[in-house]
Amino acid sequence: MHREFPYDISLVLPVYNEEGSLHELHDELNRVLKHMGLRYEIIYVDDGSKDASPHLLQDLYDQNPEVKVVFLRRNFGQTAAIQAGIDKATGAIITLMDSDLQNDPNEIPRMYARMEEGLDLVSGWRKKRQDKIIRRIPSIMANRLISAVTGVRLHDYGCTLKMYRREVLDHVRLYGEMHRFIPVLAYAAGAKIDEMVVNHRARRFGKSKYTLWRTIKVVLDLMTVTFLTRYNTRPMYIFGGSGFIFGFLGALSCLFALVYSVAASESLLEWPLAFLVLGVLLIFGSFQNILLGLLIEMLMRTYYESQGKGPYAIRDFLGSQGEVITSTVPRSTS
Repeated sequence: MHREFPYDISLVLPVYNEEGSLHELHDELNRVLKHMGLRYEIIYVDDGSKDASPHLLQDLYDQNPEVKVVFLRRNFGQTAAIQAGIDKATGAIITLMDSDLQNDPNEIPRMYARMEEGLDLVSGWRKKRQDKIIRRIPSIMANRLISAVTGVRLHDYGCTLKMYRREVLDHVRLYGEMHRFIPVLAYAAGAKIDEMVVNHRARRFGKSKYTLWRTIKVVLDLMTVTFLTRYNTRPMYIFGGSGFIFGFLGALSCLFALVYSVAASESLLEWPLAFLVLGVLLIFGSFQNILLGLLIEMLMRTYYESQGKGPYAIRDFLGSQGEVITSTVPRSTS
């Protein structure tokens, strides 16, 4: 049997000081979604706005049965707001997009059509991005870095406009600035992903929330994601491996110091002593890394076993009666 959902599609939109765009955005979304003939819900997440956005969202909720609103206690950031919206979403397909009108709602039907081809995730690519060059250049560099490090090659990780199958997000928890890394986390769980060029519109209301510190946080989160996707169930491989390398280099350094001293008839109190000290430090570092790997290995096992999780993600399951649990959106049989 199919896994049933109350809605065909859920839209999740983080909101932070977007009072100028909300009513126009909602009118566009309603028009597009009604034309698609789907059961839908629109979830706005107010991330501690300081303008009139909370009042406007309350009005939208009062006047539109398809609207849900999550009010966060303070400004937690875009990623936290997105996670809050995902937690409240009940659709088979979840679409994320910005609330500043730069993401075009008219792209939703095209993305949904791609999902019906059997994809688990469709990522938007702002090929003709309508932002200042000072924002585009760091973004290009970050996209290339993320693609190279993770092996998941997308042109535009920073584009919020993305569409996901519900079960893909069931395996993802977001922290920091990790919403842009959902494709990487989904791919690691076996999701079939692709990207498509989407229309990007110039900002008409409000101002950008982009800062240089945000770029730095993205780089730090990239390190976290790399560890989570490659070594989350085998941390001993990275810590133990580096420990053996340190130990080998330490032994080599000590051996060099001793051999050089004997061959040159010099006392270890002279400069070869530096190699001996370096070797001892590396050997101690080797033991520390191996012990750290063992500790993290135990923590990871506790994490999985205490929550009943496993180091895998199931796409479908055929039970004893032949039923299949899947989403209501058809997959490709190819």
